[in-house]
Amino acid sequence: MLKRLCALALVLLASPLNAQSIEDEALDWLQKFIRVDTINPPGNETLAVQFIASILEAEGIPYQTAESAPGRGNIWARLEGGDEPALILLQHTDVVPADPQYWTTDPLSGEIRDGFLWGRGTLDMKGTGISQLATFVSLHRAGTPLNRDVVLVATADEEAGGLFGAGWLVEKHPEIFAGAALLINEGGNGEQSAKELIFNVEVTQKVPVWLRLVAVDTPGHGSMPNATSSVTRIVDALAILRTNPFPARIVPAVDAMFQSLSLSASPEWEEAYSNIANAIKEPGFLEKLQSHSAFLHALTRDTCSMTRFGASNKINVVPPEAWAELDCRILPDRPSEVFIDELRELIKDTGVRIEIIMAFTPAVSSTDSLLYRAIEEVTAERHPGSRVMPSVASGFTDSHFTRDLGIASYGFDPIVVPESEFSRIHGNDERVNVEAFKRGVIDHLAIIGAVVYD
Repeated sequence: MLKRLCALALVLLASPLNAQSIEDEALDWLQKFIRVDTINPPGNETLAVQFIASILEAEGIPYQTAESAPGRGNIWARLEGGDEPALILLQHTDVVPADPQYWTTDPLSGEIRDGFLWGRGTLDMKGTGISQLATFVSLHRAGTPLNRDVVLVATADEEAGGLFGAGWLVEKHPEIFAGAALLINEGGNGEQSAKELIFNVEVTQKVPVWLRLVAVDTPGHGSMPNATSSVTRIVDALAILRTNPFPARIVPAVDAMFQSLSLSASPEWEEAYSNIANAIKEPGFLEKLQSHSAFLHALTRDTCSMTRFGASNKINVVPPEAWAELDCRILPDRPSEVFIDELRELIKDTGVRIEIIMAFTPAVSSTDSLLYRAIEEVTAERHPGSRVMPSVASGFTDSHFTRDLGIASYGFDPIVVPESEFSRIHGNDERVNVEAFKRGVIDHLAIIGAVVYD
């Protein structure tokens, strides 16, 4: 406990005299950062690089930048420390589109109103990114020797797969990640349930496998249909997928998550969550779970969502080619190649071929690490009565790139976000509670301080 308290004192006292507190500085940075337009597409993350670089320059912190393509900027900086393996603070700077006509304020306004800071990216993930930046700057200001290097990495393109950001950096600038053993990224936070405050730490995620189905057949006039066509072949393949859901199975990380959920579940779900592997075998349970929570249901099986279609460009023309695209997410217990082979076998009689758009590899980060324990200890100390739960994400983050490198990567920001606010992520009127954000900044400092100070 003494180590954690000393670490927290060091980072909180790091701000210059007569200056704002670090959490107030962070709020000011976030308000300005929201106004930097990094909507992807097109991204323009170089604008974010310039913003972050201006803060690092003011602090006298060296940094490096690189564009993976025009306008697709990435930035990283390193605080040198002792011989312990490095810790990486990873963030992405792009955000998803926001349609102003459905918002009650300009999505890029950074307006503070009703106790909230409003704007696209406040929750995903410019808010978390600024907490990381505040931590990084505070460690530098403190000037106290670190037991390891701390690396701040802000990347492009996560919202579109990360191939212009983290994925590109792993390939083109591997020195950034060399010698690192721990990483903190987006993916989890505090959530107040009816019974308790739970801090979710993402330790793995379903693996994205994006596929394109393509069918080719004889074209012709719409008035003279043949027995088969490119369109009917695609329809047949999709019908097979629609009527043959993938078998449910529970992988260890999902089982651990459900067991943890059972501790605060309602009586209706408590028993089922405590032994989810048996519950999924009961008739009607999966349908009931899906109605209750599409997210939890998605963790019990591989899934494919049909999201895009294309065929003729004229109503009376039967096209030579038709296509459909699938957003598949598979559990992290087997290679994507195995799943794709099974899919090919399932639709082989339709004459439809499968093209791979994107397929990542599965990986799980252990909860037996210094960083995970620091999260447990600091949240328990700062939020008495709370507990930490390892979680599995149904979506994906850039952490899959770093897990492939063997770096224990955790999705976590200690900010407490009510469940009612989660629907605003990628939705309308995204916002963050100002006081919750400021407290999250301090909690983040305390967690990282507990890892980097002896």
